[in-house]
Amino acid sequence: MASVSKRDYYETLGVERTASDDELKKAYRKMARQHHPDLQTGEAQKKVSEEKFKEVNEAYETLSDQEKRKRYDMFGHAGGQQGPGPEGFGGGGGFGDAFNDIFEDFFGGQRGGNRAERGNDLQYNLELTFEESVYGKDAKLKIPRWEVCPDCKGSGAKSAAAIKTCPSCKGAGQMRFQQGFFSISRPCGQCEGAGRIVTEPCGACQGRQRTYRERTIAVHIPAGIESGMRLRLSNEGEHGVNAGPPGDLYVAITVKPHPVFQRQGHDILCDVPVNFVTAVLGGKIEVPTLKGNTVIKIPAGTQQDKILRLKGLGIPSLKSQSTGDQLFVIKIQIPTKLNARQKELLMEFAKESGMTMDEGGDGFFDKMKAHFE
Repeated sequence: MASVSKRDYYETLGVERTASDDELKKAYRKMARQHHPDLQTGEAQKKVSEEKFKEVNEAYETLSDQEKRKRYDMFGHAGGQQGPGPEGFGGGGGFGDAFNDIFEDFFGGQRGGNRAERGNDLQYNLELTFEESVYGKDAKLKIPRWEVCPDCKGSGAKSAAAIKTCPSCKGAGQMRFQQGFFSISRPCGQCEGAGRIVTEPCGACQGRQRTYRERTIAVHIPAGIESGMRLRLSNEGEHGVNAGPPGDLYVAITVKPHPVFQRQGHDILCDVPVNFVTAVLGGKIEVPTLKGNTVIKIPAGTQQDKILRLKGLGIPSLKSQSTGDQLFVIKIQIPTKLNARQKELLMEFAKESGMTMDEGGDGFFDKMKAHFE
């Protein structure tokens, strides 16, 4: 009687012989879902799928183990059939993890209601003035969040006596069921996988383990922060359930615009109006800074949009000890109304300078304006 040869393991999973571990796992998940007998209808189809499912499991159980795969690549099925180890299906290098993934796909991913769950992250939107963003501040934020119930300490029960071992699963949290040709465990339906039953819930949280409260949290806003940045406060988010860790709190920063100053990197910009006589002859003017007004010198012949700098009056860097500068952008003011004497003097200036006037006279002032712009 002729023997039936087995299909190549790589062919069974539909992958190349050079497939990586991730490619093998992905192919196994796909084939296992496709051929799982419990997902089929009709006894004949279930039986065919059961055989194919066994082939898929056998192929992956061999190829997911580096040593077994090496022997299989060298000797074929004769080298790969060494028999399952003492750990059975879970003994392969990546087989157990992949099978767990398939389990979660089939049964909703719930392994038990007593699993610790991390609390949610929270975000608080904080608006700062321009000055607060430059110099920093200490703020107190009122954060509403879910916290561990102080009455039951997160147990959800009125007292320790109100917590009983689940009679269905005997505290295991799992119930074993027969699924096709092998048995699996599912979370206990009576206790929802917790392994215990609360006979009398906590009056403060009604058994939810947490209560909703508003908490005041102190936060330091560092000097130099800007719009779009977020501060992370570890463990200041919502508390977890079943003794799970708390989430984090993120403080999202928005800086209100300033009527005079603008930020450019670590520098502060400020437009400064200067009359055209001072721009031409030079002089001193008073200018604003975040630390109060000060006087700066305007050099003779200063042009429109020239930038004058005061060092160290800018914004501190968050990453170093350096500080930006205060920048003053010169905006020359051109007079719009001149009396007869002023016009006469400007005409004399024009003649002395070799300038010519357009017919009608008005073009002269247009040229003067363009000259200083």
